[in-house]
Order: sequence, then structure tokens, then C-alpha cells
Amino acid sequence: MSRDLISSLLSRPNLAGVPAVLLFRGPHVMLDGVRLEVPDGSKRLLVFVALSTGQVDRRFAAGSLWPVGNDDRAAGNLRSALWRLRCGGIDLVESDKRNLRLRPGTVVDVSLVCDWAARLVDGSAAQADLRVGNWHLDALELLPGWYDDWVIFERERIRQQLLHALEILSRRLAAAGRCAEAVATAISAVSADPLRESAHRVLIEAHLAEGNLAEGRRAYDRYRAIARRELGVEPGRELTNLIGVRTATLCPAT
Repeated sequence: MSRDLISSLLSRPNLAGVPAVLLFRGPHVMLDGVRLEVPDGSKRLLVFVALSTGQVDRRFAAGSLWPVGNDDRAAGNLRSALWRLRCGGIDLVESDKRNLRLRPGTVVDVSLVCDWAARLVDGSAAQADLRVGNWHLDALELLPGWYDDWVIFERERIRQQLLHALEILSRRLAAAGRCAEAVATAISAVSADPLRESAHRVLIEAHLAEGNLAEGRRAYDRYRAIARRELGVEPGRELTNLIGVRTATLCPAT
């Protein structure tokens, strides 16, 4: 596949022409196929609303985004941020006296990716969900360079969800006989977290599904060296049994 995950999801027919808020490597906005830059003074507000499910209380948003000073000053900053968005042609945040929300019909790339991951995890993924190539998890890092607590927690939540989804995707691809894609997907998970034993297990499984016993053993040995060096532990019994049992079954000793 030549397209990345976000492009694949956004290009689906039901999302044609839909306004999109892009937070990975963002924030940016796509309107009618045109990418718009978000004004600096409005970025945190747009992100805060986009990451909130449904609507968010105005006073809570203002206090969270501008905690220094009194409530009146925070409310004024919020009004200014809304005004800058509209002046920038990004009229996607609706507001009333109490709440803020994204304009109905607006999609957020984080929500699309998390929904995709959830479908893989709960077993409801369709064939289209398996056709997403060019895996680079660093391109799916939420708001790099942002250090607000609410961003950091959300970034880690999304990262963990994506890693679980990648592992499941690799297994689904291997079961479908698409072993090369399964290996590539598992390598992406390993690259994202070299200490994650479950990712190494999926990579070894993909190699073994393809009949590449030597590759499976090399992958095991690489992880064993990392675990010993970085953690001072041996790989878990399940991983050790996987490579031992499968190798013994497929290549019995003479």
C-alpha cells in the first residue's frame, strides 16, 4: 500500500468533502481538500475541543487552557481564540454561553484512528481495515512538542491502543496468508517499543507463519539480548516456548 493509515481512512467514500481536524503532526485543518494552518493563539483551544468527547464546558476549557489569572481573563482569552479561528476561515467550533463543541459533521483524525484500532481489538474489523500500509508510528505521534498533562496522557493512551491494534493486525494478515505484510506490521510495533515483548512475539509468529524458522530464531535472539541488556531479565516462558516448540515441531532434531 502506498498510502498511510490516516490517508486511507480519510479517503473512504463516506468522508468525502467532510471537514477534518488533523492532530497527528498537527494541528491542521482540511476544508474542501485545502489544508489550513491554525492560528497560534487558537491551537490549544481547537485541540482541547477536538479531543473532548461531545461537548465541553466553556468555563472548564478556559480554566484548563489559561490557568494563570482570574476567570474573567481566561474567558476573554477563550473569546479571542474563537475569534482568531473564525478570522482564519476555520469556523469549526460552535459555542454558546455554557458549552463548546465541534461543528456537526467534522471528523478528527485521532477519532478515526482510535475507531480503526478499536475495530481490530474487538474483532469487528472489515477487510478494508486490513488495507493500510506504510506504517510509521512516529507519524502518528499526537502533537509532538506539546507537554500539557492532558496531551501527554492522551498521547500515551493512543500509543498503547495503536500498539495493540498493530499486533492484532499482524496476526490477521498472517492468518490471511499475507505474511510479508504481517512481518512489516510487526516490525513497526517492535520499532515503536523495542522492549515490548508482545510485539516481538507477534513478529516471531509472522516469521514462523511464513516458514522462516531462522528469521524467527534471529528475532528471538535479538529480543533476548535487548531484554538482558536493558531489563536484566530473560524473555517470558510463552515466548521461549513459542520458538522452542515451533522449531522442534517443524525441524525435529535428528
